[in-house]
Amino acid sequence: MHFPVVALIGRYQDTGLDAPLRALADMLTRAGRRVLLDTDTARNTGLHDYAVATLQEIGESASLAVILGGDGTVLGAARHLAPYGVPLIGINHGRLGFITDIPLQDTQAALTRVLDGNYQIEERSLLQGSVWRGDAEMFSACALNDVVLNRAGRGGMIEMRVELDGVHMYTQRADGLIIATPTGSTAYALSAAGPLLHPGLNAMVLVPVAPQSLSNRPIVIPDTGVLSMTLTASGRVETGASVHFDMQTWSDLQPGDRITVQRSPHTARLVHPQGYSFFSTLRRKLHWNLM
Repeated sequence: MHFPVVALIGRYQDTGLDAPLRALADMLTRAGRRVLLDTDTARNTGLHDYAVATLQEIGESASLAVILGGDGTVLGAARHLAPYGVPLIGINHGRLGFITDIPLQDTQAALTRVLDGNYQIEERSLLQGSVWRGDAEMFSACALNDVVLNRAGRGGMIEMRVELDGVHMYTQRADGLIIATPTGSTAYALSAAGPLLHPGLNAMVLVPVAPQSLSNRPIVIPDTGVLSMTLTASGRVETGASVHFDMQTWSDLQPGDRITVQRSPHTARLVHPQGYSFFSTLRRKLHWNLM
């Protein structure tokens, strides 16, 4: 049997999520699967007919996690479940959604194909980042999409020295800098005029946000090294700067602080029904070839 234990995780802030969750849980039960409902999802949707589990318990016992929500919901689940190797499948209950590629109305048909063994698994890289003040690690987190260093408040630009494996790349003044995985290249990096990266690439892309010099362009680098950004100045001192690891934020950056980013040893394992194509997703989401 494929995926005998299936966990359901939903963006529980959405109104009306209880109905599709219940329909999906009933369908999985009829298919002979044991259903686990994420603790927060159960609490906020009022669904108490199924076994409830924390994300750690899901990681330890589930063979598949089905995510109903937007890409942000998948990002959060992926960060928690990647160390356990639990594969994820994303159902789009949001808006654009590049990694929640199954429309809500197609959920049961798509899941039936997956449970029948007609699926493919795609490995997506994650980033591991840390904030250092001298020799002390102040904060550490992983990210599926990106690590973003940016100014705080309405003040001036921030200035940063960027190195790869100890080799100086550049010193840049800008509103911020995005370090994105191939998955994250379709997120904030795309809106800042960064390139699209195929998810099969072992690479990171650095995209400046409103740089002072227009000659500062996005650059794609291998993900085998350690990237280091040292905050050399933060515009007006009172404005400060912050760093974001997907939706996790450290907002107390000070001049001299160093942010290191490298590829995580874990990957997010995304499940797609057989026949999935990254290019098909781009055509549909970005409205390519509509003529």
